[in-house]
Amino acid sequence: MASIEKALIVGLGNPGPGYAHNRHNAGAMVTDLLAARIGGKFKSHKSGADICEGRLGGSRVILAKPRSYMNLSGGATAGAAKYFGVDPADVVVIHDELDVDYGIIRLKFGGGEGGHNGLRSISTSLGTKDYHRVRFGVSRPPGRQDPADYVLKDFSAAERKTLALELENAADATELLLELGLTAAQNKLH
Repeated sequence: MASIEKALIVGLGNPGPGYAHNRHNAGAMVTDLLAARIGGKFKSHKSGADICEGRLGGSRVILAKPRSYMNLSGGATAGAAKYFGVDPADVVVIHDELDVDYGIIRLKFGGGEGGHNGLRSISTSLGTKDYHRVRFGVSRPPGRQDPADYVLKDFSAAERKTLALELENAADATELLLELGLTAAQNKLH
């Protein structure tokens, strides 16, 4: 698959300062970095997401952060895709991933949601599971901790030591996906 000419990049997270540094907000954190890279600022949009438009690499990008809670991200994602005329295959969702170790970034197209309610909401609203994902590894919770509680906690002190670098790596992986297409980006990244 070739590069993506126009992409809707959705960074998942929960709104409000209380959630800002949670593992579940990794996608929104990466999207903030991408906005800084294009020199843009997010503005409220009628789709239900905060939007920032610009160019990243050779692609026109619409960065989106849904203003709803994670489990309801689909409405804003589908609304933005429709408004900006972006096909679901050119939607890129950046999200936290329990099944990937912390510090690892994985690119994927389609497939299941792995229990991630934000992805489930997006798949339902788009009417397809066939969209790109940038999976930001947060690892499984230690011991018997509930995964839902774990992702709603801030990154650990040990993780915070490298978090800025890991977020940059995820932003780089997103740019690679746009520039090279999925297979070539996966070959370079994985």
